[in-house]
Amino acid sequence: MPKVLRIINRLNLGGPTLNAAYLSKFMEPGFETLLVSGMKDDSEESSEFIVKDLDLHPVYVPEMYRELHPFRDYKSYYKLRKIIDEFKPDIVHTHAAKAGAVGRLAASHSGVPVIVHTFHGHIFHSYFNPVKTRMFLEIERFLARRTSKIVVLSEIQKQELGGIYKIAPDKKFEIIPLGFDLRKFNDGQVEKRKDFREKYNLDDDEIAIGIVGRLVPIKNHELFLKALSIVSKKTTKKIRAFIVGDGEDRKKIEQLATSLGIEFTEQSGEKKLLTFTSWIKHIDIAFAGLDIIALTSNNEGTPVSLIEAQAAGKPIVSTNVGGIENIVIKDETALLSKVGDENAFAANLLQLTESEEMRKKISGQGNSFVHSRFSYQRLCGDMSQLYYSLLDKV
Repeated sequence: MPKVLRIINRLNLGGPTLNAAYLSKFMEPGFETLLVSGMKDDSEESSEFIVKDLDLHPVYVPEMYRELHPFRDYKSYYKLRKIIDEFKPDIVHTHAAKAGAVGRLAASHSGVPVIVHTFHGHIFHSYFNPVKTRMFLEIERFLARRTSKIVVLSEIQKQELGGIYKIAPDKKFEIIPLGFDLRKFNDGQVEKRKDFREKYNLDDDEIAIGIVGRLVPIKNHELFLKALSIVSKKTTKKIRAFIVGDGEDRKKIEQLATSLGIEFTEQSGEKKLLTFTSWIKHIDIAFAGLDIIALTSNNEGTPVSLIEAQAAGKPIVSTNVGGIENIVIKDETALLSKVGDENAFAANLLQLTESEEMRKKISGQGNSFVHSRFSYQRLCGDMSQLYYSLLDKV
């Protein structure tokens, strides 16, 4: 039985954790997998409950964090070398940037026959200044030469990484979209919707608009607040907005809300235009209670919230970045606008808010679309084929 050492940056809420967890669990019994994780930031919500629910027992590398830290990264590298020497994997598969850098170096220097890396997103625009971005590009090009295959989540991501940023030649990439257990977004929706709306004191005729994700600059919550301000002044409907998540930009977002005249609260039962919910562990309950899902990012790989929104039958308003066009059906499951076009985003949000007919029409399109393309069974099948094809070449 082939042995896979799967290394992930950290167990925080999001697509990479779910992807790594499902692959670790559901590729058995064909592959024996050891899951290794670094440590999450204090501002991030833990997703350890996901791996525990799947009866997975990760090995933690306490020195491996998301941020660059030469001394800690050096120690992480040697700890991974030790794990590789003891586990003796046939395949090392890394997920996201830090695990990809330290893990691939350790695997290469340990002589692992197959090395795979998954880009869940990338940091080559909208994150850093040009000098730092150039440094990361050169690091990734160097690592790509020591990688058997680079997994990307969409055709658009492949075009960006290969065609625009020249990370590796085209033949080095393999497109394997994410996969999830989406059943919970269909099951018990009536009761879940009731629970969410009772908790947050939402009336039946109030339209709930939600944005889900880390409160960090790349997610561009500024656009969400500006659009909310515009819509609240123009709409004929009763609306409430919910920011689901937490992170380093929390205070800045609160300050902007105040400057825009948007009253907000952290109290679940208090009626204000905007509610900060922090992280919600059972996100399927939130999606059941919300009516419109927004995303305002400047850069994305494959945003899980939009897959989950469609599984829950919710219409989407989003910026058109990264691989988003590969995971929604434009104008059928989502209304898209260019990054930076505040008026277009607000117009799309207002249109969905005003038209119940449009919300219902869009809601009916997404469920079958994502279930056919983003199931964990399809993910594991695709990855199994890739692994065996690479092992056959060793």
